[in-house]
Amino acid sequence: MPSITGSPDVGEPLGPLPKRFAALIRPELPGLLNEIRAEVTRAYPVYGRLLNGPHGDAIRQGVEQALVTFVDRVADPGRRSELRDELLRRFGRVEAYEGRDLGTLQGAYRLGARIALRRAKTVGRQHNLSPTLILSFADALFAYVEELEAVTREGYAEVRERAASEVSALRRRLLHLILAAPPLPRTTVAELSEAAAWELPSRCTLVALRPPVADRIQAALDEDVLADLDIPQPHLLVPGDLTPQRLAMIRRALSGTRAVLGLTVPLTQAADSVRWARRVLQFVDDGVVPDAPLVACEDHLTTLWLLSDHALVDHLAARELAPLDGLPPSRRDRLIETLRVHISTRAPAEQVGEMLGVHAQTVRYRLRNLDAHLGDRLADPEHRFALEVALRALHLRGHDGPP
Repeated sequence: MPSITGSPDVGEPLGPLPKRFAALIRPELPGLLNEIRAEVTRAYPVYGRLLNGPHGDAIRQGVEQALVTFVDRVADPGRRSELRDELLRRFGRVEAYEGRDLGTLQGAYRLGARIALRRAKTVGRQHNLSPTLILSFADALFAYVEELEAVTREGYAEVRERAASEVSALRRRLLHLILAAPPLPRTTVAELSEAAAWELPSRCTLVALRPPVADRIQAALDEDVLADLDIPQPHLLVPGDLTPQRLAMIRRALSGTRAVLGLTVPLTQAADSVRWARRVLQFVDDGVVPDAPLVACEDHLTTLWLLSDHALVDHLAARELAPLDGLPPSRRDRLIETLRVHISTRAPAEQVGEMLGVHAQTVRYRLRNLDAHLGDRLADPEHRFALEVALRALHLRGHDGPP
């Protein structure tokens, strides 16, 4: 074993690092970690992006564990490394998810080793360590890097060897979890998203499709779009904001298929987005909303709100229109229709008459009758608003009075 101080004999063979060397190098680890992080992200900007993404904490922890385990092994050659190995396998999985070969990560490992060797030389000068010991350190360090690369390849191969059908099944399962009610803990969803090679977005848009769905649609979607197309209510999850490029992709992929875009919402509200989209799709089928190849919930929020609870609307209408209950049905219906147009348009009698196809004088007569029956309700803002809401909702449903 080489001595920590003094000059080596000529031809002295390299040997294992003395355990005391760990005590000299361990205080250097925090500064070394920062230096490696800075130089590696400068040389490989892609890792700067990853450090700021959802895998950032795992990457930082993995680099730290790789350094700490090396020093621990110097102090205790039999030290186990399960945590380090799992983090390194995750490195490999991330590289596979990102579509890179392992050359980039291997380059980063070797750059980190050169930085560590540079730091060891500085420590050697400070403590008058023998050149042979520094050579032993370099020999052990680059052998250690080969070990890191071998463990990383295990995680990389795990993803690359996974069949595409397995990833597809995981992503369908992930979509089910995201739409679960009540929402599952984010950690549960995050674990499956990693296994499914899918980065959790902060926002998303759900799309409800009318079955049956053509087989070609799946291949036409962006790779990160989650889809469940073989169920009675097929749907898609589009991660991120709905950019013009995303919208164009959806239109191309769904050409020939009727669909409704839900609202863009935080991921935790994805179930609401698909529920609203399915509701509007039903409105299209019922003739409440005009049909189109791709309908947007954003354009029908008032309709969604007004028709969200039929029973409650009926109760509201019955309460507000109760003073008209004693009238003959035909007369009552005419008055209610006139009231609906009058309240919703705030138009003069002449214009209301044009909309209803009757004379303005008839409109004025009906309005006087309404005033006589409803009294202060038409003047009270709260009752007037309740009347307008109820009448608009009933009109959307296709009738002008409560059942």
